[in-house]
Order: sequence, then C-alpha cells, then structure tokens
Amino acid sequence: MSEHIQTQLIRIHDKLEQLRIEDSTFQVFGAFHHQYRLNTVQTEAEITAFEQQHQIVLPADYRAFLLQIGDGGAGPYYGLERLADGIYESLDDKNEAFGLVNISADFRFAESWNLLLAEEEAEDEIDEEAMYDAKWADGMLRISNYGCGVSINLIVRGNSYGEIWVDDRFNDGGIYPDHYFDNPNRLHFLDWYELWLDQSLLNPSR
Repeated sequence: MSEHIQTQLIRIHDKLEQLRIEDSTFQVFGAFHHQYRLNTVQTEAEITAFEQQHQIVLPADYRAFLLQIGDGGAGPYYGLERLADGIYESLDDKNEAFGLVNISADFRFAESWNLLLAEEEAEDEIDEEAMYDAKWADGMLRISNYGCGVSINLIVRGNSYGEIWVDDRFNDGGIYPDHYFDNPNRLHFLDWYELWLDQSLLNPSR
C-alpha cells in the first residue's frame, strides 16, 4: 500500500469520527440510514477470493478502504454497499431475479452516454428497452445507492478503471462520471469519499 493511500485513510478515519460527533441528529442526506456505522473490514483472503471469482483486480484505494476502514456502511447518500452486494443490478432489490452486473466484463465508456438522447439526435426510433440492456453496466461495481433507482459505481474493468460513475438509466439519465459534489474532475474512490466528508462537515444539510 502506498504512503499516499495510508495517509489519506488516516485523514478519512479522523474526519468520519468528527462527522459522527457533529451530525448527531443525522442531518446529512442518508445519514439516518447508515448512522455513521461501518461494517466489519474484509480480510485479504476474502478480497482475493472475490477478485478471483470475478476475474478483476480492485482499485488499490478501494481495496485499502475495505481492509482498514470497513466493508460498507457510512458513506455518501444511503451509505456504502458491501463488496458482495456490488454485483446486484438493483440496490433497492438485492435479488438475482432482478439481474446481476457482469463486473468481469470491460466497462464500455470513456465519456457520458445516453442511448435515448443519441437516438433522438439521430432522429432514430427510440428503443427504450435497449437502454436497460444489462451489458451497459458491464464493469461497474455498485458501491452506493443514491435512491430513485440511481446507483453510484466504481469501474473495475476496462475504460475509466478506478473512476466513480453514475448509472441513472432508470430515470433516462444514462451513464456518466460522478460530478454530484460539484467536482470538476473525475474522482477515484478515496478522493470521492473524502470529498463527501469535507462537504458534509461544511454543510450537514447538503
């Protein structure tokens, strides 16, 4: 593990403790759901088994978070998902009947994508069902539930590896890099998580 990641994990731990104290009435969006509790950390063996099962290598910063901070719990929106739950198509209904994301396949996109807008601009017949084809979510590990059918994802294979992307196809919003914290640049996991902490400490009602 790099010194940079270790230093950032220490900062994140301290800021999370501060936020837990300052937001005792759970004013931060989604805090009432997770109440700043973290799940038990993963072991090296557990993470390696998951990686081997799905033929992926988790981004180093996310892997370090699982090992040292927790496997889901306190985090942006309705909190972080457990690693094992990141493969469900729907975070509202974690059931194989609703489909699983193929995180073993490469993520397809480098820029924002919306099939419905592309078809409209091309004056093609709009195929709404095609928007929900499971292949569009390839390579996306679900890490947080924004609500209203929107998931926040960590790219674990292919283009944009390590970046945080939004899957908003349920609301016809397409798939795009996460800029919900007004960040001009694309974020990797620890930067995304720490930015949530910083903004929540500055403005708990955000």
